[in-house]
Amino acid sequence: MASFRFSGRDAQGRKVSGSRQAASAEALAGVLLGERITPLSIDPERAPAAGSGDAWGALKKLFGRERVELEELIIFCRQMHSLSKAGVPIINAIGGLAESARNPFFRQVLQTLRGDLEGGTAMAVALGNHPKVFNPLFVSMISVGENTGQLDQAFRQLAGYLEMERETRKRIQQATRYPLFVLIAMLVALVVINWLVIPAFSKVFAQFHAELPWPTRVLIGFSSFMREWWWLLSIAAAAGVAALRRWVATEAGALAWDRRKLRLPIIGAIFERIALARFTRTFAMMYRAGLPLLQTLAINSHTVGNRHIGRAITGMREGVERGEALTRGAATSGLFTPLVLQMMAVGEETGALDDLFIEVADFYEQEVDYDLKRLADAIEPILIVAMGVMVLILALGVFLPMWELSSAAKGLG
Repeated sequence: MASFRFSGRDAQGRKVSGSRQAASAEALAGVLLGERITPLSIDPERAPAAGSGDAWGALKKLFGRERVELEELIIFCRQMHSLSKAGVPIINAIGGLAESARNPFFRQVLQTLRGDLEGGTAMAVALGNHPKVFNPLFVSMISVGENTGQLDQAFRQLAGYLEMERETRKRIQQATRYPLFVLIAMLVALVVINWLVIPAFSKVFAQFHAELPWPTRVLIGFSSFMREWWWLLSIAAAAGVAALRRWVATEAGALAWDRRKLRLPIIGAIFERIALARFTRTFAMMYRAGLPLLQTLAINSHTVGNRHIGRAITGMREGVERGEALTRGAATSGLFTPLVLQMMAVGEETGALDDLFIEVADFYEQEVDYDLKRLADAIEPILIVAMGVMVLILALGVFLPMWELSSAAKGLG
């Protein structure tokens, strides 16, 4: 597919122009004529220069311009549901949404999607060509909607799922916002103390020409090191963050990182329940839509948001392939409590597995809400102790020499 700039006149004689992707200029002309637009000029868009264009593209990727936000996908699904339900052809619906999209990257994706549909490609296949925007869950649900003639319902279910995903992300942000804020405040206070406060006291102590206590010498030495080698510390910190991100980007690193997140004190259990709630609700939605059990488990293993839990779900899928019951595989994974396993067993026996999985998802989400309410009470004592230790070290380093100098002055008097 190539990009073309076009100009023309619509049925009312008004001038229109824009950019579209098509297989050729003749194909684009046919599309425009089908929309009752008389093309006046169709020119291929020039590729950006190798210098500034590449740099601009790298900057856009760096600052996240080439991505689609979750809120934009929710609006897209809601609009597609309404347009499909109203009987608007899919190609026209996507074309209209592409024209009104505010995100340039998403607009380009929708224009490409429209060109693929006009070329006869199935919608699920066309969506699968953009894995950074539409994940396997999205593509699978649209495929089911296409095959069953219920594409509008597929978009409605996806909108509901994405809204639940948005709430899940808000829960994660809520779980980490308070401790991160306090840790950042402590780090800023530590920098200010070592950069401004301790050097001022060290000048005062130097005037007495007395031997300082070891806590004071340690504080002054650490402050001097920070002031003299701050650039080296900054480079080391940046290199450490970059190395961590590259390690997490690997399969082994991501698996180890997700496993460690679940073992974090206090918040690790919250992350685990959030991931299990996401898995059970997604499973229920896909199973109810008619996807086979093995395909449902395979897709969930990649969309659950945690590689460690995803690997356990893959183990459940392999157990089902061997002929084991789903409940047995869930028990072997070690992810679920006995109460949840009993609910799964009842759903498997009665054939209402989707309904029971929704109940399990509600159960986990209630636990997450309860844990989040207790989170501040659980973390606050730890943060207070950390603040107290920092203040104690500072007090010993600053005031201990003052007390010794004061005692020496009294002895001389």
